[in-house]
Amino acid sequence: MIAKLSGVLDSLDVDACVVDVGGVGYLAYCSGKTLGRLPPIGQPVSLSVITHVREDHIHLYGFLDAAERDWFRLLTTVQGVGSRVALSIQTVLTSGELAAAIALQDKAALARADGVGPKLAARIANELKDKVGGLSPAAPLDGGRGTAASAILATGAADDAVSALVNLGYRRIDAFGAVSGAQRRLGAEASIEALIRAGLAELAS
Repeated sequence: MIAKLSGVLDSLDVDACVVDVGGVGYLAYCSGKTLGRLPPIGQPVSLSVITHVREDHIHLYGFLDAAERDWFRLLTTVQGVGSRVALSIQTVLTSGELAAAIALQDKAALARADGVGPKLAARIANELKDKVGGLSPAAPLDGGRGTAASAILATGAADDAVSALVNLGYRRIDAFGAVSGAQRRLGAEASIEALIRAGLAELAS
């Protein structure tokens, strides 16, 4: 299995890139957000890779960071979410926005992706709500803008507030949702103390 590609970016397509590794070009399918973050063609690039082997093909899926790779794996555990749909979701939502949408059960945010209707969005939100805590801490905390579910954890104080609530024994997904709601109400400049107090109040309600 191929787990990583390090070489030179050879070319870009709408949904994939080709990485030249020692004269061999590897086609890796990527989300739109990953493609937008790649270096210029001809420059060095390194991708984490998930390899899918089927009877009729071998497909590589490339990611610039572990968070996006882990989210891809998690998304594809949901019935009805194949590789292409997972990349479609990751094209419209960052890892932070995904975590927020699931924490807040924001099905509309998930349904923005091509191939995701209301029923599938509801299934994703419901099935993954208890699994987000299994991701690395960096995965849901990379920020995000533009949707109701994404105006969260915009500061280090919010990140610290989530960690504090987790240390108090709350599940990470619950702490994330509570702090995100608190930050929406209090604003991006809210202190960690204010976020913790508001988060605790929300968890107790």
